[in-house]
Amino acid sequence: MAHSAPETPAKVTMQSAETRRSHDSIWRGLLPLALGMVLALALQFVLPAIVGQYNSRIVMDIGIAMIMAVSLNIVNGMTGQFSIGHAGFMTLGGYTAAMLTYYGSLYMWGAPPAHGHFLGAGEWMMAGACIVGGLVAAGAGYVVGLPSLRLRGDYLAIVTLGFGEILRVVLQQTSKVIEDPAALKAAKWSQLFPPPVGGAIGFADVPKYTNLFWVYTFVTITVVVAYRLKNSSLGRAMISIREDEIASQAMGVNIARNKVLAFVLAAFFAGTAGGLFAHESGVIISPKDAGFQRSFDYVIMTVLGGRGSITGVMLAASILTALPEMLRDFEQYRLIMYALLLIIMMLVRPQGLFGIHEIWQLWPGKGTRTVQKKA
Repeated sequence: MAHSAPETPAKVTMQSAETRRSHDSIWRGLLPLALGMVLALALQFVLPAIVGQYNSRIVMDIGIAMIMAVSLNIVNGMTGQFSIGHAGFMTLGGYTAAMLTYYGSLYMWGAPPAHGHFLGAGEWMMAGACIVGGLVAAGAGYVVGLPSLRLRGDYLAIVTLGFGEILRVVLQQTSKVIEDPAALKAAKWSQLFPPPVGGAIGFADVPKYTNLFWVYTFVTITVVVAYRLKNSSLGRAMISIREDEIASQAMGVNIARNKVLAFVLAAFFAGTAGGLFAHESGVIISPKDAGFQRSFDYVIMTVLGGRGSITGVMLAASILTALPEMLRDFEQYRLIMYALLLIIMMLVRPQGLFGIHEIWQLWPGKGTRTVQKKA
C-alpha cells in the first residue's frame, strides 16, 4: 500500500497562514454588518427618548430615502444609465410586501393589526415580506433593464418613466381588499387575480411593523453591498461603462450583463425600501406612489450627492428629506426656498457634493493625497 508523503513544516505553516487570512477576511466582512446592527439597536432604543417620536419618524424616513438613493446610484451613478422610474420598483415591492403581511396576518391570526412585540413573529414576517418584495421588484428590474441594451439617455429615461406609469394604472385596476378571514380562506384563486389590494383608493390597514431598527438594518445591508460592488472588478466595469461604453466593450467588459445587473440590484433594494415604507405608521400605500414625482426626488438626491458616491447620496438623501420639515414654519415660501437651494447647489458644485469620491477620501492626509493622485 502506497503511503502519502508527510507534510513538511513549511507547508503546514503556509496552510495555517492561509486559514488565518481566510478567517480574518470573514470577520472583516461581517464587522460592518455587526456595527450597523448595533447602530440600528441604539437608534431604536435611545433616539426616541432624546429627540422625540416626531424627529425619530424623520430619521426613519431618511433611512428609507437612503436605501432608495443608494440603490438608484447603482444605475444612474455607477453605470451611467438614466432611470426616472425608480419609484415604480419601490411601489411594486411595497405592494407585494404589504399583501403578504396583511393577508398572512389575516389568515394566521384572524386580524391584520400588528402582532407581537419587538422582533416578534409579526416583525419577522414583515422582514421576510420585504425581501420577497425586493425579489419581485428585481424581476421587474430585469425586464426594464433589457431595453437598456439598445437604448440610452433620454430614450431609456422614457422607458423607465413608462414602467412607472403602467404600474400605476395596473394598480388602479386591482380588486377591493378582503377584510374577513373566513372570506379569505374560502376565496378561490380566480378571486385573488387581479390582487385584492384596494385599487385606486390604496391599500389601507397594512400592519405597521416598520421601526428604526429594521430601517437601519436594511440601510446597512444596502450600503455594504453597494460599497463592495463599487470597489470590486464588477463595479469598476460598471463605472467604465459610464465613462466610455465603446472603450469598455473593447477592453472585454460584458456591457449587456452589467447594465441588466445594475437594474436588477437597484430594483431589489428599492423593493425592500418599498416594503419598509408600506409598513410605516401613518402610511397608506397607493398607486400614485409609482408616479414621476417621487422618482424625480430620488434622481435629485443622486445628482446632488455625486454620481457614484455612496456617502454623497446618503448625505443628500438626509438633507433633502429633512429640509422640507425644517422649512415647515415657512409654509408659503417652503417650495421656493427648496428650489432655490437646489439651483445654487447646481451652480456652485455641479458634480455633486463629493463627485465620485467618498467622504473619507476628502479628509486631510492620506485620503486627500489619493484623490489628488487619481486626479
